[in-house]
Amino acid sequence: MRLPLLAVCLMARTVQVAPLRETEPEAYQTDDPAIWQDPKAPRQALIFGTVKMAAPLGAISVYRLDGKRIQRIEGLDRPNNIDVAYGFAAGGRTIDIAAATERNKSRLRLFRVVPGVGLEDAASLPVFEGETGPRAQPMGIALYTRRRDRALFAIVSRKNGPSGSYLWQYRLRTGADGKPSAEKVREFGAFGGTGEIEAVAVDREREHVYYSDEAAGIRKYHADPDHPEAGRELALFGVSGWRGDREGIAVHGGYIVATDQMSPESEFHVFSRDTLKETGVFRVGSAVTDGIEIGAGLFVAMNDSRRNFILADWKAIEAALRRSGGRR
Repeated sequence: MRLPLLAVCLMARTVQVAPLRETEPEAYQTDDPAIWQDPKAPRQALIFGTVKMAAPLGAISVYRLDGKRIQRIEGLDRPNNIDVAYGFAAGGRTIDIAAATERNKSRLRLFRVVPGVGLEDAASLPVFEGETGPRAQPMGIALYTRRRDRALFAIVSRKNGPSGSYLWQYRLRTGADGKPSAEKVREFGAFGGTGEIEAVAVDREREHVYYSDEAAGIRKYHADPDHPEAGRELALFGVSGWRGDREGIAVHGGYIVATDQMSPESEFHVFSRDTLKETGVFRVGSAVTDGIEIGAGLFVAMNDSRRNFILADWKAIEAALRRSGGRR
């Protein structure tokens, strides 16, 4: 059978990279990973992963870099995505935190990162107040620390919403009593109208936010809600060459990576952070994949066939893309 030219081009640029290892399997379906790194002890980095079930089966698991699970926080009501932030001011001290969306409770769950141990419950914060049904159900999350004043924000997507205000952004802070709070500071985000918007990622250095509009492409905005052009879409890319839904997204080094969610094996599209042009496609042996993350030298991808996360060497992926001709 003669393939369309586009399919031939995609096949020629797709590279296969063998994973290093996998995390221990979970009893139920995993969804999204996040990586916390300790600058004083890089080998002590931790991987957090959500188990997206209704309570009491929903959970967040914590893994070492060798894939060993060291903690499971149970009882969450359908956690979807998770992200980390560093240096959050809390009660006269600064802490590193992880924040997860709890879909069935319409709230964020905040946890303090305890090096070498895992996570400690810190707070529950409501989101999408005043909304009902799918419009009140948080899905994706990206934490963003503004450079000029170290203000911390959570950018949250949801199961459904209107174009122009699909995502809501909250400022996270603690009061005099030391309790965290979330103040909504803007609604934004174009939506193509088909599927949903789940995956969100922030380029912390350049202060941009990217999100996957499942059937339309990847959209780019300013992450700072006070930017003069905060409401203007800066780019829409990744609009062609996909065979599944646009899902998990990560920003690392010179690249933006997004999941092409397919069965039996998902692929990952790589874009230049400078030009937003696609530079290559790779696979790591994962089955249907949603969330991804890059950090601590690893590419981490949710793997639904074994209900765990696949860990691959990010430098090996970069090298394979270079050999295939995928360059920034």
